[in-house]
Parts: sequence; structure tokens; C-alpha cells
Amino acid sequence: MNEYRANPYSTIIDAPREETASLLSKVLAITSLGFFITAFGVATAPAGGSFIGFIAVIGLVFAINAARRSTSPYLALGLFLTLTYFMGWEIGPLIHRYIQAFGSALVFNAAATTGAGMAVMGCISYLFNVNYRRISGIGFAALLILMIAGIASMFFHFLTPDTYSWLTLGVFSLLTVGDFARIRAGGDGQSAVSLALSIYLDAINIFLAVLQLMSGRRRD
Repeated sequence: MNEYRANPYSTIIDAPREETASLLSKVLAITSLGFFITAFGVATAPAGGSFIGFIAVIGLVFAINAARRSTSPYLALGLFLTLTYFMGWEIGPLIHRYIQAFGSALVFNAAATTGAGMAVMGCISYLFNVNYRRISGIGFAALLILMIAGIASMFFHFLTPDTYSWLTLGVFSLLTVGDFARIRAGGDGQSAVSLALSIYLDAINIFLAVLQLMSGRRRD
């Protein structure tokens, strides 16, 4: 701990470049497959599937974390891909409402914007010296504050949907930079599936925030 405080950048790069490139390629491949399955989940989501999807996703997140201690990496991968399908159920009814109100082009534009933004944040993490532990710690604290503010706003209505979306965009952008920096540093002992799960959840939340902001601009 004292060594870390004395040199806060000691964990920025702690793996050979070849290893981090291989880890990044695995994470991106797993995440891309997950998004493809999520799109299928959105297309097949029942009208009342949001609650079922939400419960399934929460349970599968805990299952994936438990599976990290398993000797079979395929178990964690299977659980992750199952999670991505039920994430499609969770967000599917919302996506369908956006399509009905604004057209499918809005959803595609939000997805493209999210992809471009994730690429930029990944480049930032790899081009600059980023202390992933510090960034992730700040991002997690900000996420807790955002969640509390969101719950409080349900009763006191001090945050507009667009304001909450901008805050969400900022928090998960910070977490994304931290997660990509963690991959650059060798993964910090986490598997490719666990790292892909973090990147995937970051991207889903950014996508939903961008979708809300784009739809709000259309309403105006």
C-alpha cells in the first residue's frame, strides 16, 4: 500500500504489450458477440419482459462473479452470453417505444455514437498514462451518488431526464476509461469475461443515456 502511494502510476503498465493486445482482442471479441446477442434479445423481447430481464441480469452478474473461481472459463462465458440475451429483454420494450415514437434511425444513431465514443475512450486509455485504480474508484463513488440522486429524484423531481442522462454519460464514460486502462495494465488478475462484462455494462448505460438525449432533442 505504501509503495502504491509513493508511486501512484506503478500499476499503469504491468504487462507486456503482446499480452495486453491479446487480452484486449479477447475482451472486444466477447463484448461484440454479446452486443449481437443483445440485439437478438431486443428483437424477441416480450412486451412485459423488462422485469424478467432485470431479475435475470442481476442474478447472472452475481453468477459470473462466482464463476470466476471456477476452473472452467467456458462456464463464465456461457453465463455472460446468457446475460446479454436477457439484457435485450430488459431494454427491449424501451427500445421498441423509442422506435415507435421516433423511428429506428434514432436507435441506430445512438448505437453508432456509443460505438464511436467507446473507441475514443479506449484510445485515450491506451495513449495516456491513466491510473485505472484511481479512476475506477472515483467512477464507482460517482455511480453510487448518481444512484442515490436518481432514487431521491423519483420523490422530489429535482433532476430532469436529460440532466440525469448527462450525469449518467459522464459517470460511465469515466468508468469506461478506467476499464480500458485496467485492460492495458494486464487486467489486474481478472479474466477476459469479467473485463468484457464491465465494458459491456458501461456501453449499455452510455447507449441508453445517448438515446434519451437524442430523443429529447427530437422532442424540442
